[in-house]
Amino acid sequence: MSFCCGASMVGTKGTLKHYRTQVHNVPLLFCPVCHRVEVHYKVENEYEILAEYAHGDGVTDVDFQDYVMEDEASIFENVVNMESEDALTVIRSQIDMALDLLAVAKQIEDVKWERELKRRLAVMSQRRLRLQQKA
Repeated sequence: MSFCCGASMVGTKGTLKHYRTQVHNVPLLFCPVCHRVEVHYKVENEYEILAEYAHGDGVTDVDFQDYVMEDEASIFENVVNMESEDALTVIRSQIDMALDLLAVAKQIEDVKWERELKRRLAVMSQRRLRLQQKA
């Protein structure tokens, strides 16, 4: 599980640009609060190698799935939420985790972590309200 802004990141697949080469279907983790994106750590080395070779060969588009045989279930087995899930379900799960962590942060008197979690909760609460209004 990867963390950012005080709680877990969401798993997805996406396209990353490496110089002039676009690598599609890369397993990614992203933060729903600050929108930081990173290659999933289980395939980070494979991504780097593929992107460098494709760029060196002058390829403009490459599909990560065509070259890396890691199955999606094993890559994302430790991810709490996937982007493909219902957005409201993901937000509620993220809020629940942040509230649990906030209780721990208060218990160990980690003021900085408390601030990060409260900021995360504020952002997630606003997203939840927007999603509920759309429904």
